[in-house]
Amino acid sequence: MPDTNLNFDPTRLKFGVGQPVTRQEDPILLQGRGRYTDDITLQGQAWCVMVRSPYAHGIIKGIDTAAAKEMPGVLGVYTGADLADYGAMKCGMPVKSKDGSPLIGINRPSLATDKVRFVGDPVAFVVAETKLQARDAAEAVELDIESLDAVTEASAAAAPGAPQLYDHIPGNTVLDFQYGDPAKVAAAFANAAHVTKLSIRNNRVVVCAMEPRSAIGEYDATDGRYTLHVGCQGVFGLRGQMANDLLKVPTDKVRILTGNVGGSFGMKASAYPEYVPVLHAAKLLGRPVKWTDDRSGSFVSDQHGRDHEVDAELAFDGDGRMMAVRLTCYANIGAYLATVGPHMATGNYVKNIQSNYATPLIEVNTKCVVTNTTPVSAYRGAGRPEANYYMERLVEQAAKEMGRSAVELRRLNHIREDQFPFDAPSGSVYDTGEFTAILDQALAAADHAGFPARRDEAKARGKLRGIGIGNFLECTAPPQKEQGEIRFEADGGVTIVTGTLDYGQGHWSPFAQLLHTQLGVPFEKVRLLQGDSDQLIAGGGTGGSKSMMASGAAIMQAAAEVVEKGKQAAAFMLEAAVGDIEFEQGADGLGRFTIAGTDRSIGIMDLAEKLRAAGTLPAEVPNTLNVRTVFQDAPMAFPNGCHVAEVEIDPDTGHTEVVKYTTVNDFGVIVNPLLVQGQAHGGIVQGIGQALMEQVAYSEEGQILTASYQDYALPRAGDLPNFGFEAHAVPCKTNPVGAKGCGEAGCAGSLPAVMNAVVDALSVHGIQHMDMPATPERVWQAIRAAQG
Repeated sequence: MPDTNLNFDPTRLKFGVGQPVTRQEDPILLQGRGRYTDDITLQGQAWCVMVRSPYAHGIIKGIDTAAAKEMPGVLGVYTGADLADYGAMKCGMPVKSKDGSPLIGINRPSLATDKVRFVGDPVAFVVAETKLQARDAAEAVELDIESLDAVTEASAAAAPGAPQLYDHIPGNTVLDFQYGDPAKVAAAFANAAHVTKLSIRNNRVVVCAMEPRSAIGEYDATDGRYTLHVGCQGVFGLRGQMANDLLKVPTDKVRILTGNVGGSFGMKASAYPEYVPVLHAAKLLGRPVKWTDDRSGSFVSDQHGRDHEVDAELAFDGDGRMMAVRLTCYANIGAYLATVGPHMATGNYVKNIQSNYATPLIEVNTKCVVTNTTPVSAYRGAGRPEANYYMERLVEQAAKEMGRSAVELRRLNHIREDQFPFDAPSGSVYDTGEFTAILDQALAAADHAGFPARRDEAKARGKLRGIGIGNFLECTAPPQKEQGEIRFEADGGVTIVTGTLDYGQGHWSPFAQLLHTQLGVPFEKVRLLQGDSDQLIAGGGTGGSKSMMASGAAIMQAAAEVVEKGKQAAAFMLEAAVGDIEFEQGADGLGRFTIAGTDRSIGIMDLAEKLRAAGTLPAEVPNTLNVRTVFQDAPMAFPNGCHVAEVEIDPDTGHTEVVKYTTVNDFGVIVNPLLVQGQAHGGIVQGIGQALMEQVAYSEEGQILTASYQDYALPRAGDLPNFGFEAHAVPCKTNPVGAKGCGEAGCAGSLPAVMNAVVDALSVHGIQHMDMPATPERVWQAIRAAQG
């Protein structure tokens, strides 16, 4: 791998790699000048409103649209029959069941035509001059649906006699996945000196992005081209899905445009049922058509996260060393297969259950089951936090059962530094890590030794205080191609073009810092272009904590090509041989091409300007410094760390408060520590939310009971302590930046840290496990039950 910079010392650069630079977009967003999809109003724009099923399961007998069509302002009312020529949303994951059979596919049309399978399943849509007119008309559409029995839990759906969602999916099971060698794992458990078992529920959550989903469709009849304005996680990939799977047109007939995005966390990554309707209506009506969801619609139509039932087991030898870990899981994928729906409880469980321990054997058994619920897909971490959570709960419980220190048990089983590169049984190869050092640093930073005194002081106030450790190691997203393009613009600016997409992370500043460090171009001159599919030739989007590894590597590769072109151009301008030209950082921090051994040089920005004005140049001299390249397959990386949480529980009310929180993280080379801390804080808060508050609940009939913020709790500022953050950077060896990713790590560390702390606090009552969320009611009931 190339060096993490060319010739520049980033510590000399105010805006270089490693500096806590504020986000470039913050002034724009804070002043209300952001441009989200719903902010866009196009000339002649009409409005679309979806008609959704009020039943969780039923046969569609008829849809009467006559009254709706006669209402004021209505331009059209459409059902699934009107969209028959379009394709379907599908999951193309090449995953197989343990018998070798492929994943049973589900082709989901944009509008249900035969059956409805969850509350919120779209069955029709109305287009009108205004949103209120469309809403009124949507309410006038009459649905004739024969209600059927529903099932909402994965294990219940897989049981004999359960309601069947699809004729072609026996037992509602689309995948019966297995990884590992069952015979070897069984032998390890049979020969183990100690086995710890826990049944753990990974609770379903609503994604709760600040910005509800929105889309605007346009159609140009002259060239037969569709344009979709939509918030997403990557315009290149979404264009492919829309063109190939749904619209069934060449990709050059589709353009995806994304401006600011108010959060996604995996939820907005793929196509949704509303996108074909707005494009279809725009084509028929010859005018743009807009749809924006309301919050209650988001609760039922946005893909949910998590929802797995897991039996977790960990085997130890007589010395306390891990012999094998085994997960047996029912994964609820909802009513339809999302693009990556099965991946969380299969591939990502396999990759991440290892964590940072030298466990020699892994077995994962997962049944992916359809139910009459909102589809489930990726949510911050997408199986990574959960797998780490299972392992850390097992370690804590095993230590109690064996009468050992949980800290010492972790130290004993950590992968040692002399074992790298480490071939994990998951198939991953860990390149670096200092896991025990990070654990020790976290314990010191958290004043772990002083906890007994804090516990006694809390007891004197009538509170139960607990401490929890959350070791974690994540495997980031798999390798994908990523575009790296650098343009020296006529106005003196420099534009980075890349296929990742910022939906809240703040890519602009760190990408600019990296380019500033590589080329010495002025930081304030750097712009970022991500959200226009017409500008891209590759792009993996943003997800799986890989943006800096992918786009960063692509930027570095493009920068190296700029330098080579610049040497050829500078040689011509300075009348020297190409071999005599050096690229270096000037005293002003800006990049310069210099004739070796002389004071003759030209700055990179001046060189770009001269090339623009030069006119005809010799064939061997580039007429621009612009570069467009594709970085091939940045390998995954392995961010890791240790979180330590302390909670206080009021035994009279069951209320749990997180009162102290410390983290030590190995994110490799940190380009912008300010933004990395912000990413960690956000993940921690979402983890605390899942651990203590959040859970989607359904009635027996499949009605969602938590369909608004009156029924669904989210953490607020008053629920949170200050977060201690320390870096323990071990540069990654598998990408040129040296970064390891950070976007999802906060969840991976917080779930086990918080829940281990809750169980520790409750251990005085003999309580050994509690499922998420540890709400006041659940905690109060557990204490009362333990007291008899």
